[in-house]
Amino acid sequence: MPKTSEAGQPRIVIEGVRKTYRLQHTQSFKETFVAWIRRKKISTTFEALDDVDIVVGEGEAVALLGYNGSGKSTLLKLVSGVLRPDAGAVLTRGRVAGLIEVGAGFHPDLSGRENVYLNAAILGMSKSEIEARFDEIVEFSEIGEFIDTEVKHYSSGMFVRLAFAVAIHTELDVLLVDEVLAVGDAPFRAKCKDKIRELVAQDKTLFIVSHDLGMVSELCDRGIVLRRGRKIYDGTADEAIATLKASTR
Repeated sequence: MPKTSEAGQPRIVIEGVRKTYRLQHTQSFKETFVAWIRRKKISTTFEALDDVDIVVGEGEAVALLGYNGSGKSTLLKLVSGVLRPDAGAVLTRGRVAGLIEVGAGFHPDLSGRENVYLNAAILGMSKSEIEARFDEIVEFSEIGEFIDTEVKHYSSGMFVRLAFAVAIHTELDVLLVDEVLAVGDAPFRAKCKDKIRELVAQDKTLFIVSHDLGMVSELCDRGIVLRRGRKIYDGTADEAIATLKASTR
């Protein structure tokens, strides 16, 4: 069973976070000029997140749920440090490993081996730590003979297997996962879920975005539902799933 740690210190603190995107409706100077002449809107703003407050403690396995456009991925990117909030604060404690986008951080002209060292270093691992875990990372990724091939020749499945293997073998405190387990074949997805279960059993903090509600119910005790950038529910995973199903887009 997943664990929660109510008494533990917070690993993630999200306070009053707002994130606004500007959507551009013209693609060239000519289109912009014509739109200005016709008094049409050149751009509009979109509130991806609106005054969101969340605290995630040590050892909690938390699912972030919502329909497309609800702000889930934006929030995960804010926690990972890829984005900055327009208002509010996002604080993390400990080493954070994020699987936000397939192949993110990979250099296409470097080999799989070189990218393992590069990505592991970005995640805070020392060279000696990487060397100690390198064989385990490669074995888990199932890349095998392709480890010394430039990653621009990898399929998306190979990308995600190697990225997941690096992140999951880091000495992490917080793991962020955004739908990455939807990529790859069934045996590999099962292996990834088993590895995540191990981390949860070790009281690591898990913050996951997934449309796989069965996996959410299995791995997480807590669920948070976002709707149009606002938090509408924070409680048990099963109730969060029910709230999502009952809510409108």
